[in-house]
Amino acid sequence: MDNIDVASALGYYARLAELHDQNPYKIKAYAAAAFNLRKVKQPLQSLTQAEVEAIPGVGKSVSKAIVLLATTGSFPELEELERDTPAGVLDMLHIKGLGPKKVHVIWKNMGLLSVEALLDACRENRLVAQSGFGYKTQAEIIKAIEFAEAGKGSLHYARAEPDGLRILSALQHINGSVASATGAFRRCMEVLQSLDFLSSASAPEITQVLEATGCTEIETSETYIAARASCGLPVHVLQAEEVSFQHQLLLSTGPEEHLAALGPVSEASVTDEEAYYHSLGLHFIPAEVRDHPQALQEAAKGDFSNLISFEHLQGVLHNHSTWSDGLNTLEEMALACRSKGYTYFAICDHSRSAAYAHGLEIERVRQQFKEVEALNEQLRPFKVFKGIESDILADGSLDYPDELLAEFDLVVASVHSNLKMELERATERIIRAVEHPATTILGHPTGRLLLLRSGYPIDHQKVIDACAANKVAIELNAHPYRLDIDWRWIYRAMEKGVMISINPDAHEKDGIADMRFGALAARKGMLKRAFCLNALSLSEFEVYLAEKRAFRRA
Repeated sequence: MDNIDVASALGYYARLAELHDQNPYKIKAYAAAAFNLRKVKQPLQSLTQAEVEAIPGVGKSVSKAIVLLATTGSFPELEELERDTPAGVLDMLHIKGLGPKKVHVIWKNMGLLSVEALLDACRENRLVAQSGFGYKTQAEIIKAIEFAEAGKGSLHYARAEPDGLRILSALQHINGSVASATGAFRRCMEVLQSLDFLSSASAPEITQVLEATGCTEIETSETYIAARASCGLPVHVLQAEEVSFQHQLLLSTGPEEHLAALGPVSEASVTDEEAYYHSLGLHFIPAEVRDHPQALQEAAKGDFSNLISFEHLQGVLHNHSTWSDGLNTLEEMALACRSKGYTYFAICDHSRSAAYAHGLEIERVRQQFKEVEALNEQLRPFKVFKGIESDILADGSLDYPDELLAEFDLVVASVHSNLKMELERATERIIRAVEHPATTILGHPTGRLLLLRSGYPIDHQKVIDACAANKVAIELNAHPYRLDIDWRWIYRAMEKGVMISINPDAHEKDGIADMRFGALAARKGMLKRAFCLNALSLSEFEVYLAEKRAFRRA
């Protein structure tokens, strides 16, 4: 280890000692030594312990640790603390804005053992409930985690989109040129590794745009300009002559499997993307649909005008309020939905088993019912539905007695615990919940967190078949970390007649905007408007719920 490495290791030990609430004087001694070592010019490996001890701010006990670090790369006390700290908690110490004291609260008070669990807690506003944390701190932690993920090479579409759209708009405003998004960004993939664009402008013009939009690390090659966006993702601007722009756009949009299925694509054959698809006897395939293995089959039968669009969504189902772990009151959430043009809203706060999220005990459910009734008097014709996000318990049963479950207008059944079951047992658990007469929607079926947690394994086909048999809709959770059900299973659900509900799982007013990302993912799955539950009008949705009640009584 060189001097900087030794100093860093001492500082790391001081943070670990503080995390474990050890002697504050010892912590200060190691932190001070770490600071002072950065000023030492002579290699520590060449110093005796007596010489190390003579360094200002270094005592006898610390000098022993320094000598061991310089010669072996570690020392016993450091190794002991690392053994006593869960790996995920160690990862938290590297998150910008999280010091040892805050990580101690997260670990010891909240019982969170990984960065993914911390991010989930932030998403559900559980961190702001802890002493010493506020909404601003929580938002900064989310931002720091996302930036760290981008540094590893991937980022959620929703988090990269603002930079992408800003760059695209600037490129499109270069006079005398044309520009488009391309690659995975144009196809609205849920996770991106880069932001790709196509432009007919000159390299100096493109470079100027990238500088103006906050990009860094700008480099020019013969065929493209590379940079790094503010969000952390690489940026690639491919250059193309205007005469060959449409050909290059088709090829660079991809994906490779889609292009291979189209066959050889010559430059002369593509003067217009839409016309090219027509020349093959196909309707134009939107870029976001091109990843779907059934895209060509559908394009041969008809156009894609019947796909769901964000503008088709009429209601907002599955939302949380201050009754459980939301930031806004029930009334504020309902008014926010109404202000955005929606005609109905369902409150689905957590059920009582979700104690970490202040889940509702039976008496509080009754109290919330009264508030919903009062709001419906106040807000009509806008409608607030009485819902609940009922935990699916380990054996597949739902929270609350059946008599109370029957009183809700709708029940979103979701798994939040015991996430490491084997596939067969996990599938049986969900199917049992789907078979419960009260279940209206199966919430986020795998519980995945994109880039952080793969989710629990389920047999999607069996679950979809169970939903079809029991007239249960499946949620496409629109939060950018979830987008669950995976869009790749939507076509199968439609084949079985299962409705998909695009739900924001909003824990604050701003979360309602995630509906748009859910709609994008649904389009990738080729969800047709007729199969989207909350594309129904208010009156149609009320009929749907009535038919569901009649079905469960039969």
